[in-house]
Amino acid sequence: MLKQIRLAMMLTSMVAAVSLVAGCSLFRSTEPEVEAVEILLQRGAQAYEKGEYKVALEAFTQLKDWYPFSKHVTEAELKIGDSYYHLEQYEDAISAYEEFAELHPGNEARPYVIYQIGRCYFDQIATIDRDQSSTRKALETFRQLRLQYPDSIYAERADDHINRCLKNLAGNEFYIARFYYKSKHYQAALKRFQAVVTAYPDVGFHREAMQYITKCEARLVPLSSTP
Repeated sequence: MLKQIRLAMMLTSMVAAVSLVAGCSLFRSTEPEVEAVEILLQRGAQAYEKGEYKVALEAFTQLKDWYPFSKHVTEAELKIGDSYYHLEQYEDAISAYEEFAELHPGNEARPYVIYQIGRCYFDQIATIDRDQSSTRKALETFRQLRLQYPDSIYAERADDHINRCLKNLAGNEFYIARFYYKSKHYQAALKRFQAVVTAYPDVGFHREAMQYITKCEARLVPLSSTP
């Protein structure tokens, strides 16, 4: 019986010792990870401040991929989007921002993220004689920002961009309308000029569009009265 008690005590001591060693090892193993995260974070931040966005992107991506449970991952995810944006890799930036918004719906940076998505589209706006897909997406994004976060500073910044988008879309519509008019397709031109007046009344094309509407109607009257 005494031997059994001694054996039990020895086993208990061994288990305690193993647990202590394991605990110490676990504690030590977290220290290099924390240090590595801090190094990557600092490297990324310094590169970003210097405008070395490729270096920053690499550092923040490594932090995100290697240490996904770090408290700094959210910051890294945001900076990944910003780095892509400054590199003018807009599609990658949009993907990064959209992923951030989806993963962190309640994060205080979300208005900024939506604003940046809008800027990615906005910075790709073409001249009025080109396709306006980016303009429409930018306008939709900025309006979404205004609707969801009306009191945000980024919603205020979006106002100027919204006006630019509307002016570009009006200019594009006016450009197409004039093309139809010069090609003597007066009915098609009339519809386009009317769209400028109704959809974009206060962005600088209203007066000219009204003049062309009168011209189109004058051209169409003889056609409609022809027996």
